[in-house]
Amino acid sequence: MGNRLSNPIGFTPIPVTIIGSLVYIALFAALLTTHLIVPNAPANDAPLPGINLTEAWQDLQHISGGFHPYNSRPNDETRDWLLRRIERILASNTRGLIFDRSKYLHDAQFRVAISRLSPAVVFSDVTSNVTFSSGGKKNDSQSDREAGVSTYFEGTNIVVYIRGSEDGDQDWWNTGQEPPEKGGVLVNAHYDSVSTGYGATDDGVGVVSILQIIKHFTTQGNKPKKGIVALLNNGEEDYLNGARAFSQHPMSKFPHTFLNLEGAGAGGRAVMFRSTDTQVTKAYQKARYPFASVLSGDVFKRGIIKSQTDYLVFTENLGFRGLDIAFYEPRARYHTDRDDVRHTSANSLWHMLSASIPTLQALSSDASDSDSDSRGSDAVWFDLFGRILAVFELHTLFALSVALLVVAPVLLVAVGIVLHKVDRLYLFSRKKHVPSGDDVDSVPLHGWKGFFQYLVLLIPASAAVIGLAFLMNKMNPFIVYSSPYAVWSMMLSAWFFVAWFLSCTIDFLRPSALTRLYSLLWLFVIGWIILVAIAVVETRQKIAGGYFIVFYVLAVFVATSLALLELFGLPRKSQYAEEVSPSKIGATPSHRSQSISSGQRLAQASEEQPRPESSERQNVEEDEEATERTSLLRNDRHTTFAHYPHRNENPTEGHTLDETKERKVYLGEQAWSWSLPGWLWVLQFLLLSVVPIILTGEIALFLTSSIAQTLADGSSILLPYIAIAFLTILLLIPVSPFIHRYTYHVPTFLFLVFVGTLIYNLLAFPFSQNNRLKVYFDQHVDLDTGINTVSLTGIKEGPYLRQIVSSLPSAAGQEITCVDSKNRLGLKQCSWHGLPPEVVPSISPLRSEIPPAFRYADWLSYNITHGNVTRNEAHITVSGKNTRACKLLFDTPISDFSVAGAAPEDERFPKVAKEGSKEIRLWSRTWEKPWHVKVRWNGNDHGSSFPSVGLRKQQPRVQGLNGRVVCLWSDANESGVIPALDEVWKYAPTWVAVTKNSDGLVEGSKRFLI
Repeated sequence: MGNRLSNPIGFTPIPVTIIGSLVYIALFAALLTTHLIVPNAPANDAPLPGINLTEAWQDLQHISGGFHPYNSRPNDETRDWLLRRIERILASNTRGLIFDRSKYLHDAQFRVAISRLSPAVVFSDVTSNVTFSSGGKKNDSQSDREAGVSTYFEGTNIVVYIRGSEDGDQDWWNTGQEPPEKGGVLVNAHYDSVSTGYGATDDGVGVVSILQIIKHFTTQGNKPKKGIVALLNNGEEDYLNGARAFSQHPMSKFPHTFLNLEGAGAGGRAVMFRSTDTQVTKAYQKARYPFASVLSGDVFKRGIIKSQTDYLVFTENLGFRGLDIAFYEPRARYHTDRDDVRHTSANSLWHMLSASIPTLQALSSDASDSDSDSRGSDAVWFDLFGRILAVFELHTLFALSVALLVVAPVLLVAVGIVLHKVDRLYLFSRKKHVPSGDDVDSVPLHGWKGFFQYLVLLIPASAAVIGLAFLMNKMNPFIVYSSPYAVWSMMLSAWFFVAWFLSCTIDFLRPSALTRLYSLLWLFVIGWIILVAIAVVETRQKIAGGYFIVFYVLAVFVATSLALLELFGLPRKSQYAEEVSPSKIGATPSHRSQSISSGQRLAQASEEQPRPESSERQNVEEDEEATERTSLLRNDRHTTFAHYPHRNENPTEGHTLDETKERKVYLGEQAWSWSLPGWLWVLQFLLLSVVPIILTGEIALFLTSSIAQTLADGSSILLPYIAIAFLTILLLIPVSPFIHRYTYHVPTFLFLVFVGTLIYNLLAFPFSQNNRLKVYFDQHVDLDTGINTVSLTGIKEGPYLRQIVSSLPSAAGQEITCVDSKNRLGLKQCSWHGLPPEVVPSISPLRSEIPPAFRYADWLSYNITHGNVTRNEAHITVSGKNTRACKLLFDTPISDFSVAGAAPEDERFPKVAKEGSKEIRLWSRTWEKPWHVKVRWNGNDHGSSFPSVGLRKQQPRVQGLNGRVVCLWSDANESGVIPALDEVWKYAPTWVAVTKNSDGLVEGSKRFLI
């Protein structure tokens, strides 16, 4: 055994198998540990001045004690609790403060709760309102856009201004003055939840983090350099309304940078997934456990994840520069009843908080130009094992890409030219001519052997995993939803086994010492072509997510260069040819072809000699000293196809090289390869594997967690499988130039893994209690007729949605209508007559006996008057019982509108899209408050029309307007209020999660005609 391992790092099967496997195991283990395990929160409750983790956890338990959407009374209770909590925090940090609680909680003006000499000022904003529109989506023809949606929203935000040492002590917001030139920093979270989720991570952790941030920066000795504005906004879940309302507050003029704290999962690590520029991204380098990838920002740019955060408002409407930090997995719990404290942890809370405070300190201390109009340069960022954050500018990445594209090929060609000059370029060399008296001997070099071998293994192996992606998409498309690591195991094992099998088969038939070098050259060529595309998107589309490809190609280039330099260790071709030339060894011309061996041990010459006795052969083999190129089997029997041609039985006869050199030639390879270094492959492998696997592996794990469960949102089903297949290829390519040296043990084990995971992935049920399929609930009541319709929206493919509906008692025996969802593209909506809601309290004991048309009639009331008989204009008054959210839906778009009491129009927020508005959403901070809306519309052929009274015949006819008045109810905290939702929660399979489908859980409507 000692002889066989005389060189423990030689390019022979056992060292290659052991070293290669250990490197992969170590890297994969480190990547998985970083991805799956959140750093522990410190045992000390007060790890930083002013911070108390126990207190923060108790605050989180309180906030997430029930559903608290904007349109619910628990939302008001949450707001009042937050104001009292902030009061206690500031009182404990500042002595002698007196609070006027009546004004503080209920005054209609901005009230300063603390004097100008205090470290903080609190604003209870109950006056700001904003009117805005969102542009319509493109229609099916993609040539025009549909009409947009307009919104009127009354905010109830809480704003806390923490004075900075450079801010001065002036109350500029009360005097109408402009804020200090050196702008401050905004930190934001929203305190509303969705109507079907407790909001522990969306956005309870963000809220309690801000409470601790307020406490930290108002603690003596922690005063920031620039002021910090802590915003707890209300209404984010309903189209980012709270952040837009903040734009109307005087404090919105003060910040120039921001940190947004969000949640799109339930627990785990908080990822920094979006940034405006390099400068603000560097502030996140101060985080204790940075976790970030620029690829996530690209994913949002491409619309792969169909959701948004307040980051959009701060950057596009307010012009701030900043960062977006959020929890992002598991998405199956997002906006469901499992977004609770039970499914998050104090470790996750500490991960967000420990990142927020140093980032805010860095942003507050930034001495560079704070002009919000200066956007800075696009950035590239990624973390390494959750400990180090790499940040640099996108144009630096582009410069590196261009440099690689230009310099790398030139250097490789230059090395090839030098090798040719020194007569050591065995690549592409078929033979070498050697003068022999009056004749010329042609000595075969077989330098082309192995040239196509890499493509023969790469193409089928890659095609195999891509084929598996399509197979899963066809047979069991949602298995990645609950079992992404089973899919990964299947892909990885399949690629490795196919590549190994083909490589070993070819190497058995045509062994070559140049296989590794040719593989690296092919890798470089392929990588160079991909890098061209990466450079194009870097400069044209500002996509930075291809950074790992740049470093990948760089690693391939260095490894290829090293492999080329390895050829300098070979003898000159002329020297080798002279040494093995038949004229030099006295062979007759008829024996030249047999005596010059390149890739075999001159079997022809050996066969001409008599075979020694068995005992003699055994003595020869025992006396032979083993090297790293010696066969592991000391006889001529081929036990598997993976074993190579062996030495002749008598190694001293018929050979062209001396015995010492012969022993250094790996079995079956060219004879001139005896002088190749046996250890340099280790350095090549490490160069090719470590950095590419780390960067690619981090992206692979992040993408898997990010998109595997977006299938329930209507995203592409094939995309996760194609992404896994592509990343599988990238993860295993580093081993491919060396894979023909692997023993059969690892591939055999992986083949068994492949078989097991393939069977599981094809047959297993794709959802589970821990990875529930998300369906979207809503209920619509026609208040004119009393007919109510319950709908569940979910994935189109498979029987799952109908199976869920059939499990509900109220749907039994009914005809279920399923159509494509209009507001959730890619999903299907199934509807049936459901249990009647009781969202408006009634004191009548006979209410259940009242016909529905009369029972629901008073839930919503409206009045319409025609404003001007010569114009398309009307005044609409709307009010609903036990709600503060209604909307107007129009059959044809309106051109303009106004709401009584609305703030002056803000040019940053157009009220109506260019294509008009098909809907006006109305949100009030006061319960059952009527809205007075004036609408205008253009004439068209779709509405009703009537002649203008008293007008001449030549004047145009006034066009009518049709539509519906809708009010919303969103509070599901009390059982029995929305029985249809209670029924889904109670009777739906355990692998189902329920979330809201639209603004309200229940929507009641009446038809109108103007």
